[in-house]
Amino acid sequence: MKAVLARSLDPGRIVELAHDLPAHNVREAAFVVRAMGIGFPPGTVHVVVVDPGVGGRRAPIAIACRESSRVVGPDNGVLYPLAQALGIGTAYRIQPDRLRPNRPRVGTTFDGRDIFAPAAAALATGQRPSSLGPRVTPCRLEIPEAQRTPGGSSGEIVHIDHFGNLISNIPANWVPRRSRVLDVRVGSARARRLPWATSYEAFGLGMPGVLGSSFGTIEVAVAQGRAADRFHARVGSSVRVRWGLGPRPG
Repeated sequence: MKAVLARSLDPGRIVELAHDLPAHNVREAAFVVRAMGIGFPPGTVHVVVVDPGVGGRRAPIAIACRESSRVVGPDNGVLYPLAQALGIGTAYRIQPDRLRPNRPRVGTTFDGRDIFAPAAAALATGQRPSSLGPRVTPCRLEIPEAQRTPGGSSGEIVHIDHFGNLISNIPANWVPRRSRVLDVRVGSARARRLPWATSYEAFGLGMPGVLGSSFGTIEVAVAQGRAADRFHARVGSSVRVRWGLGPRPG
């Protein structure tokens, strides 16, 4: 994909965001891509290739967004949350024969190289999205929202990062300012009283705790350890939290 983009774009115009997202998990990718993509300036072309249906019935699309941003990738829902956050406009089904890539398509399993990268390069160099193909209605995918409960909240794990930290969809700013501990239950495990802190260091080496993640949501972590292993959690595991004002554990 980089080779295709480099044929059309000047050095420094290609920014790589992630190559370590779990394979096939469209919803987790959509959450992460939305969080990262909204930080880029107007006019950015975002290319997302988490595509378990490559070569199948799902369409290749480009979505025009507010302030000239574009989102390109498979129409399996992975693009929708970012496009919505950027101000979704019109979506177009990419017709490969309109792209004129520098090399012909090879096989049917690498649309990132053969369709999405050429389309992104065309858009980044001024081609109008409408020139890529007919209008379509993009597949919707909604990131699950947390719910407030009496004295707490409930949600789920929406991302597990490289360090095994458990990123929930519960907004960190829901936690009352005076809270010092949270009672946290992940999946079917027993509830645990964990410190609510502002750094991993505050937990103590190898100890679990909770803090506000870089996504703005509650994160369950283990200092220099893997919370995913400690709590036997996966993306989709439920998270239930109750606020606490008592002394920190330990």
